[in-house]
Amino acid sequence: MATASRDITAIEQDVAEKCRPFRLLEQEIHRVIVGQDELVHGMLLGLLANGHILIEGVPGLAKTTAVSCLASGLRVQFQRIQFTPDLLPADLVGTMVYRPNSGDFAVKKGPIFTNIALADEINRAPAKVQSALLEAMQERQVTIGSETYPLPEPFLVLATQNPVEQEGTYPLPEAQVDRFMLKILVRYPTAREERQILDRMSRSTASHSVAPVMRPEDIAAARGVVDEIVMDDRLKDYIVSLVVASRDPKSARVPLDGLVAFGASPRATIALSRAARANAFLDGRGFVTPQDVKDVAPLVLRHRLVPSFEAEAEDKTGDDLVRILLAHVAVP
Repeated sequence: MATASRDITAIEQDVAEKCRPFRLLEQEIHRVIVGQDELVHGMLLGLLANGHILIEGVPGLAKTTAVSCLASGLRVQFQRIQFTPDLLPADLVGTMVYRPNSGDFAVKKGPIFTNIALADEINRAPAKVQSALLEAMQERQVTIGSETYPLPEPFLVLATQNPVEQEGTYPLPEAQVDRFMLKILVRYPTAREERQILDRMSRSTASHSVAPVMRPEDIAAARGVVDEIVMDDRLKDYIVSLVVASRDPKSARVPLDGLVAFGASPRATIALSRAARANAFLDGRGFVTPQDVKDVAPLVLRHRLVPSFEAEAEDKTGDDLVRILLAHVAVP
């Protein structure tokens, strides 16, 4: 037991050191973004856990601005890709270009070859363009012609979307949605936050600048520490129980029978583990608690628990299903 205690102490010393750039980055983002703590925290989780993020909210809630601020705080390459109905897959990943002088073809890489890719309003492009992201997000590589090209490291896709019930949008296919480790819902600010936004942003000279405070080496070092954060076997079993209960709620005695059309995939199990460790890291701990799993569960599961027609008739959302799941699966 003493050895384990020393191990955790050593890990927490590393956590305290490697977490400093993330604290600075959070402060820099909040110099521009008022409130939206869940959004900022979720972006840091994705950066630490090396997972792509889907950000959903109605227009005007600073989704694009928040991602731009995150990228500005990192000394990495950043590309903003505006998704539109006439966008082509080649506009995203690149294509082969004929060179008449030499009579051969050359590869012209697309904007996906970057460290932070902002897929802005991803649900305004048709499915064939959305699907062009699948290989890049899962394999972190892109195939152009007969050649495969690795994407730079780190590589992270942050996609924004407006709610699908709005005009001119295309729902993301399930295979695409499952590639996102986290889904963050951006909500309206409070009245107090709205007043702060008014005071800060109503001037024509309002500053949107964020100082670069983190290098790629800082991200890699922090991810190495996150991998070492201790997770008890009982917590691993708890994560598996949550995912399995989402698929077979009746056997797990969770009152979701008939409400879930499709449960969470094994990607959810991995994502819960990685996100819980990242959450512990940002909290300055060298070990994971059940609360870490509960804190990240909505971000990881809300887009993976597909409500059935019966659930939709009862106006139950993915968040409602996650709350029922967390309330009825025994916590270690």
